[in-house]
Amino acid sequence: MNMTRNLIAAMLIFGLTSCGTAEVKTHKTDIMETEKQNIGSVIALYPKPMTVIGAEVDGKVNWLVVGHTGIIGHDRVLVSMSKSHYTNQGIRKSKKLSVNLVSREMLPKADYVGSVSGASVDKSGVFEYHWGENGTPVIDASPLTMECDVVDVYETEGFDNFICSIANTYAAPDVLGKDGKLDYTRLKPVLFEFPTYSYLATGEIIGKCLNLDKQPGMCAKQQMTSGGIVRLSKVEVWPQYLDEYMQYATEVGEISLRTEPGVLTMYAVGEKDNPCKITILETYASQEAYDRHIASAHFQKYKQGTLHMVKSLELTDQTPLNPANRLNNFME
Repeated sequence: MNMTRNLIAAMLIFGLTSCGTAEVKTHKTDIMETEKQNIGSVIALYPKPMTVIGAEVDGKVNWLVVGHTGIIGHDRVLVSMSKSHYTNQGIRKSKKLSVNLVSREMLPKADYVGSVSGASVDKSGVFEYHWGENGTPVIDASPLTMECDVVDVYETEGFDNFICSIANTYAAPDVLGKDGKLDYTRLKPVLFEFPTYSYLATGEIIGKCLNLDKQPGMCAKQQMTSGGIVRLSKVEVWPQYLDEYMQYATEVGEISLRTEPGVLTMYAVGEKDNPCKITILETYASQEAYDRHIASAHFQKYKQGTLHMVKSLELTDQTPLNPANRLNNFME
């Protein structure tokens, strides 16, 4: 009897101490249990804004494409350049450079200056430019240029990493919003992806930082020009694809209105008796705005994704009876 009591007491004590002092173990997920694959020590922070660096070297202007730039804190930029580049010696001597963002229009010339060395080819005349207030060459065609002073050089194996303060920033009027601040939906800088040597585009707003539960607002709109386009697009969709088509159409309409300053109106209606027949009122500020729209990634996604869904398409350009009238798109 005493042995039984002692055994029960021992079991109770063990149970109490186990519950009170046992270490709680948490399961640490092994990386191999996830779907992610370890691809090695790959620098994967791409794409980066493509830039043309301007500097004076041996008394003449030289241009160099640089894809490795970054931001340090809130008042410094970093420009990382191979030590083998001819431009480095001029920057080290003058302690000045310009950072010119690349637009689609200037991409062919930018690509060229990245393919030849200033040590053997005079690249000073590739771009039209002027001298900035800080004494660096500023490319006229660049939508945004920063004149920089080199405050330090951080050397790594094979690279000069120029740490720069910003003296002046110049922006083209068409990349500024009504508040005078940069509007990156208008700027749309070319991006560079180093591992595959590819150029990419940007410009779509997908959300507002710290406000992802709210829809992004519409970008500032351009004024309708004399060459603007007013068009009725009459689309008939195969009935079995109607719901899927509407998803594509809604997406391209919202993205276009939110991100393209030259897309003024996209107002779609369906016939009451036949919802497969859809009419879209489209207005574009200019022919150039329309050309940019149909070249955009979101329009191409819509076009390629809905080709098999469309039974017929009729496009007719219109002349407004009262040009002063405007149909505003309200997107909450």
